[in-house]
Amino acid sequence: MIYLICSVVISSLLFVIFKLFDIYKVHTLPAIVLNYAVALSFGFVHSEASITIADIPDQPWFLGAFILGFLFITVFNVMGITAQKNGLSVASVAGKMSVVIPVIIGIFLYNESIGLVKVVGIILALIAVYLSSAKSDTSPVQFKNLLFPLLLFLGSGSIDTLLKYTETTYVPKEAVPMFLSTIFGCALLFGLCYFVVKFVRKKNSFEWKTLFWGIALGIPNYYSMEFLLKALQTKGLESSTVFTINNVSIVILTTVFALAFFKEKLIKKNWIGIGLAIISILLVVSA
Repeated sequence: MIYLICSVVISSLLFVIFKLFDIYKVHTLPAIVLNYAVALSFGFVHSEASITIADIPDQPWFLGAFILGFLFITVFNVMGITAQKNGLSVASVAGKMSVVIPVIIGIFLYNESIGLVKVVGIILALIAVYLSSAKSDTSPVQFKNLLFPLLLFLGSGSIDTLLKYTETTYVPKEAVPMFLSTIFGCALLFGLCYFVVKFVRKKNSFEWKTLFWGIALGIPNYYSMEFLLKALQTKGLESSTVFTINNVSIVILTTVFALAFFKEKLIKKNWIGIGLAIISILLVVSA
C-alpha cells in the first residue's frame, strides 16, 4: 500500500509543478525535455536487467516504448497547458477520467463484460470532463476551454491503454526500469527535435531556471510511474483496486492543492464535475 500512497502524492505534485511553471514563467517545452533526460537517467540507475543500449531495439517491447515516448512528450505538454489555462482541478479530472478509455478498448478488443453500471460510469466521466472545464454556471462551455481538457483525456487514456498492454504482454518484472527508461529516452528524442526546430525559428529559448524546473519535474515523473507499476505488482492488491484508489485520490488531492495553495475558485459546475468524476471512476473500475 505504501507504493500506492507514494504514487498518489507524487502524481498530484506533477500537476502542482506545471502550475508553478505558469507562476514563475518557465518555458514549458525545454523544461519537459530536460525532465525526460532526468527520468531517463533514473531509469538506467534502477535497472536490474542485463540489457545494453544496443540490445534495446531488439526487445519485444521496444515498438510500444517508442510510441509511448511520442505520446508522453505530447500529452505532457497538453497537461502543462491545461493546468496553466484551465486550472489544476480541470487538468486532474481530464487526465484521471481517461481510465474509461482502456475499459472501452477492453470491451471491444478483449470481449470484456459490459453492464449498465459500466455504461453509466463512462457517460458520467464524459460529463465530468465537460462540467469541470466550465468557466460560468450560466453560459455553455466554449470549445476553446474544452479543447485541451479533451486532448488530455484522450491522450492519457491512450497512454494507459498502451502502457498496460505492453507492460503485461512483453515486459518481465526485472526489465520494468529499462522499459521506462526507453520510453523516457524516446520522449527525450522527440522533444529535442521539436525544441531544436522552435529554437532555430527563434520561437523558444533556454533559461538557467529551466534546468532547475526540468530536474524538479523529472524526478517525481519517474517515480510516479515506478511506484504505480510496483503497486500493480503488489500481491493482494487487484489492479481495479489500485486504479480506483490512485485515480480518485489524485483528483481529490489535486483539488485540495488547487484550493489551498493557488486559491483557484471553482464554480458550481466544477464541483459537480469533480463529484461525477469520483463517482464515475468508482463505477467503471468496480463494474
